[in-house]
Amino acid sequence: MIMAFENPLIKEILEKYRRMWAIHHASSVLGWDMEVNMPKMGIQERSVAEGELSVLSQELLLHPEFTAMVEKAAEQDSLSEEEHGIVRVLQRDIKINSSFPPDFVRELSKTTSMATSAWAEAKEKGDYDKFAPWLDNIMELTKKAADYLGYDKYPYDALLDLFEEGLTTSDVERIFSKIETDLKPVLDKILAGDKVPKEHPLEKLKYDTPAMKEVNEEIVRMFGFPLGERSRIDISPHPFTTEFGVNDVRITTRYEGFDFKRSILSTVHEFGHALYELQQNPEFMFTPIIGGVSLGIHESQSRFWENIIGRSMEFAELIYPVLKKHVPEVSQYTPEELYWYFNTVRPDLIRTEADVVTYNFHILVRFKIEKIMINEGIKAKDLPELWNEQMEALLGIKPKNYAEGILQDIHWAHGTIGYFPTYTIGTLLSAQFADYMQRDIGSIGNYVRDRNFEPIKSWLREKIHRYGSIYPPKELLKRSIGEQLNADYFTEYVKKKYL
Repeated sequence: MIMAFENPLIKEILEKYRRMWAIHHASSVLGWDMEVNMPKMGIQERSVAEGELSVLSQELLLHPEFTAMVEKAAEQDSLSEEEHGIVRVLQRDIKINSSFPPDFVRELSKTTSMATSAWAEAKEKGDYDKFAPWLDNIMELTKKAADYLGYDKYPYDALLDLFEEGLTTSDVERIFSKIETDLKPVLDKILAGDKVPKEHPLEKLKYDTPAMKEVNEEIVRMFGFPLGERSRIDISPHPFTTEFGVNDVRITTRYEGFDFKRSILSTVHEFGHALYELQQNPEFMFTPIIGGVSLGIHESQSRFWENIIGRSMEFAELIYPVLKKHVPEVSQYTPEELYWYFNTVRPDLIRTEADVVTYNFHILVRFKIEKIMINEGIKAKDLPELWNEQMEALLGIKPKNYAEGILQDIHWAHGTIGYFPTYTIGTLLSAQFADYMQRDIGSIGNYVRDRNFEPIKSWLREKIHRYGSIYPPKELLKRSIGEQLNADYFTEYVKKKYL
């Protein structure tokens, strides 16, 4: 840290910031534990603890002495790029947090903790009524958040910016307009043809959870995941990644007992998130610029590993012996059949199980609903019908129950309305990064075939990971590949893969 930060004022700021980092660290541990280990009855006390920690962190960040130091640092001309990044991130955090009254922060944190527990029970029982009142509360609190933050055109703009700096409703509408124009005809052509299977017998193959755990662990070890040293894998209803620091990054996956690609691809996806955190510059430890710069950039890393790596023919060939060892029934199929099992294309009800081609349409459903939730008056009781209408209009399918419909995602329980569009941003960027990577280091498939992932990881580290949050997303893209988000790369990737 001494090498990156020499300015005396920045050093003083970072000394004070370390307490805020510690609170975030503790809160992350509590959040991870809540979804992995905590007994159900612990939610009441946990939600209060989370709420108080949120307020305490806000108080430290907004202390007049600290904010004055940040503003004084912003006026200095001799800051390094890293030090400018410190000031940029803190100014943004101060602006956001100063918008919210402490009572609001406490109420939001407590409500989302309780709502997360209610969502888990509602999904398990397929009972939307158990979650709907909480969702009404969250929508109202989220609208308040947008009002506190301020916006030029739509309340939803303020929420989008929280997750992807500078993103607006108009930006997302342009992205999805291009996807509907360019990708929908490709999807229709794939579904009309007979080259790409719409289903596969392996989807119904049952497996033992301990055996699939072994498969997942062998796969991430191939990637170089430091299990037991700086990382671990656990189980949760909705797979996620939590970073406590550069040396403690944890992922979860799920085991449903059938259709093992769900578990494998979830694990590979979360590995991509974890790698972003594990490959951070250790000099940034305990500072505001440690960690991924935005959710869209973060998602680009997980979707790169899930789609570009995990759905490649070379990956199917690589893991074929591993699967045969732990799931002997796989030996009845060839590596090429395994590849097509990972690459079936059909409209599906579950976003996290969606194929590469239909995935962005799942996000479009959520984007349309979120706009209505925030920009227009609607109640939670009306959302399931709206969800079903949008699914039928975009993908031609309709959920038979709440669990495979509106209850399938945890995000709204977390209060993260405005988050979903970052999944599409990341999905599009994953193909864009892959194109630029292959220009620099050659065929990605050859590295996968040779079980040599270091060149791939090194490129990602040098172009994206090592910068942490120094630069905002658009500037990071300019520095790493010299181009902003371009959906054409993804469309071409899909055409080449399937047509």
